[in-house]
Amino acid sequence: MSTKTGRRNFIKTAGVAGLYAALGPGFTRIVPSQAALRRVGIIGLDTSHSVEFIKSLNKAKDTATYNSYYVSIAYPYGSKKIKSSYSRIDQFTQMAKENGVTIAGSIDELLNNCDVVLLETNDGNLHLEQATKVFKSGKKVFIDKPVAAQMKDVISIYQLAKKYNTPMFSASSLRYIEKAQQVRAHSYGAVLGACAFSPATIDASHTDLFWYGIHGVELLYTIMGTGCVSVQQTSTADTDVVVGTWDDGRIGVFRGTRNGKHDYGGIVHAEKATVYIDKYDGYDPLLKEIIKFFETGIAPVAAAETLEIYAFMDAAAKSKMNKGQRVTLQKIVL
Repeated sequence: MSTKTGRRNFIKTAGVAGLYAALGPGFTRIVPSQAALRRVGIIGLDTSHSVEFIKSLNKAKDTATYNSYYVSIAYPYGSKKIKSSYSRIDQFTQMAKENGVTIAGSIDELLNNCDVVLLETNDGNLHLEQATKVFKSGKKVFIDKPVAAQMKDVISIYQLAKKYNTPMFSASSLRYIEKAQQVRAHSYGAVLGACAFSPATIDASHTDLFWYGIHGVELLYTIMGTGCVSVQQTSTADTDVVVGTWDDGRIGVFRGTRNGKHDYGGIVHAEKATVYIDKYDGYDPLLKEIIKFFETGIAPVAAAETLEIYAFMDAAAKSKMNKGQRVTLQKIVL
């Protein structure tokens, strides 16, 4: 490098540094080097979750908000059979492109061009096949709800993650509602019982509550913790009510709705207060936990808890088929 060129680069660098200094200590801009950027690959552009994650991550790409993780590539499919999912793929693919995302022609292409994975495909029937490819690559993966469409596939996914020693976890964003996390931390004393609610629309291709009721059931488990031993379900065209009995005698109730306002929340009966969970905090609290997981490889939700959540919903479906009879949860040992 010539002396003249070196002086010019120094003046340019000093000028930029001076500009930020002049803006004062309250102005911070962190621009990571290309080597520091972490590439996220998304499988499935058939859900609004994918778009929300792309917008949040790529908007903050040049900051420390999400530790420089950004969505670099996505594979659109995704459901090819569920109309409410596949009908949105073209729209969401275009939105991904507008946010700087490369569209992959296959999962293999995606895995060759990312560091970690968000498996977002809305159709849980595809998750076992898709997740297996990710596990074999060894890349850490978050699997969005539902883990799978049927219980046997949920168990297989966790068994394969263990076989290939690939870190994974799954969770609903409702788990990270601030007040729910406060309850889980016993900020109001021990939890004596709770009722959680969410929409519970059903798709014939999935075990009933796996499709959408998972949101409210996961909120219930966030509050109550594990230990449910049996459930009974009452079901009508518009409503599901599942009453779970925990091994310590506590009662937890999930109410799933299919009409009225599309809403989420719960009531917690704790030692020191009755707590109303009525403010949904969006996707960002979950996304922050996903990024921590990508950094550490430590799942914030234990496999045993997620497996019990799905065993709860599977037992509820069996109770419904048997006209509300009590059904014992399946015991799952990986």
